[in-house]
This record gives sequence, structure tokens and C-alpha cells, in this order.
Amino acid sequence: MACDVAVLGTGTMGEALLGGLLRSGWPASGLRATSRRKEHAAALEARHGVPVVDNQEAASWADVLVLAVKPQDMGALLAEIAPALTPATLLVSVAAGLTTGFFEERLPAGTPVVRAMPNTAVLVDEGMTVLSGGAHASPYHVDRAGAIFRSVGHTLVVPESQQDAATALSGSGPAYFYFLVEAMTDAGVLLGLPRDQAHELVVRSAVGGAVMLRDTAEHPVRLREAVTSPAGTTVSAVRELERHGVRAALMAAVEAARDRSRELSASSG
Repeated sequence: MACDVAVLGTGTMGEALLGGLLRSGWPASGLRATSRRKEHAAALEARHGVPVVDNQEAASWADVLVLAVKPQDMGALLAEIAPALTPATLLVSVAAGLTTGFFEERLPAGTPVVRAMPNTAVLVDEGMTVLSGGAHASPYHVDRAGAIFRSVGHTLVVPESQQDAATALSGSGPAYFYFLVEAMTDAGVLLGLPRDQAHELVVRSAVGGAVMLRDTAEHPVRLREAVTSPAGTTVSAVRELERHGVRAALMAAVEAARDRSRELSASSG
């Protein structure tokens, strides 16, 4: 699905997408980027070989615009680029909390908009991006946006009404795992292991467990039970996790993230 793509805003997420597209074989001639800072623009061109232009030039040139600026800067960006858009231009937003309606109200009538929520694993090409099309986005537009994010991982299409839940589960998801790794590593130190060894043991266990979940397609309960011998160490540990309400705490945490995402969406107008 070859097309010209411009990434407007090249912070961590924007540059990760740019690098992923290049690694996936997207030609540098089919890419543009923008940056507010001249020194950053020069460094981007040196690292990636992609021309860095101003926002209006990018909007006039590209078939697809990936908008990766901060939510609070999005209104000003839309006002700047709206005159340069054509009816065929597809806009893809990665700004948390901004609905497709936010963009549709500020852009020419009929502009197709796709809302995307990637997570930070795009930095290692293992990202998970949840996509939702706006009122004027066809399945073709959603798939076109998906092709960009599949260069840095995997995609899932959901109704926009489910974006807040997906944000809570997937967009914020890596943070929950890092929190668990931090706690388990501290436990290893408490039990007398050097921190670097405890960290490696936990990370290797996490990676191995994730691969088993992916490759065996087994339910996590079955995989957990395979490790849980009668009267053994694991069942003692699981009992303590249940006694301290870890399952309920995780569910409450994801629900709280969902609620905050809803608040951000509502406040965006």
C-alpha cells in the first residue's frame, strides 16, 4: 500500500514510526518529517535520510499525515495545515484522548481521520496499536493507517467507543509490566540476590512467559497450573498474591486508566 507519508511531530513516538517505516522497506523518498527545532531537524535528516520540512509543505505533499504532536498543541497544528489539505488526505492521530470528532470539527468537511493508540514497544518493533476510524474513514483508510503501524508491530481495529478501554489495557499496559518487574526484582534483592542477577532472572522469565502465551495459544490459567505443583513453592506464592488482592488491584488499575482516558476525551471537546 505505497503512499507518501509525513510524520508531523518527531518526538519519541513520531521518530519511532519514522524509523520503523524505513526498516520495513518504506523508501525515504516517500517520507517527510517535521520538527519545531532546527537542531533536531538536522539530526533527524542525518539519522534517517528523510527530508524535514515545515508543516504546510508536509500537508501539501503527503497522502497520509501522521499527527504526533502533544494533544495541547494539536489545535494550533490543525489550524496551520487545514488550508493545505485535499479531500484525499488521510489524517492519523496518535494524540491520547483526542477523538476523531475533535479533528473533524476543525478540518474540511469529509476529511478522513483515523485514531491510533500505539504503545511504547513500537521502539523495538513489538508495538501494539489500536485503530478506530472516524465518520469519514472507510475500511480502506483504516487499513492504510494500519500499514504504517504494522511496520513497528501489530494492530487491532476497534470501534472508537472502545478506544478508552484499549488505551487503559494496551497503551498503558507496558507500565504495568515494568511495575511488576520492579517489584519482583526488589523481592529478589530482599532474598539475597544481587540486583543485576535478580533483574535478569525476572526479565528472562517475563520474556519466556510472553512467548509461551503467544506461541502455545494456551489459556494463561493452564500455563500457570503447569507451573503449580501440589504443596509446592508456586502455589504458596499464588496464595499470597490472592490474599493481598493483586488480581483485584490490577483490574482496578486498568479501570482507573480507562476512566482517566474518558476524562481526557471529554475535556478535548
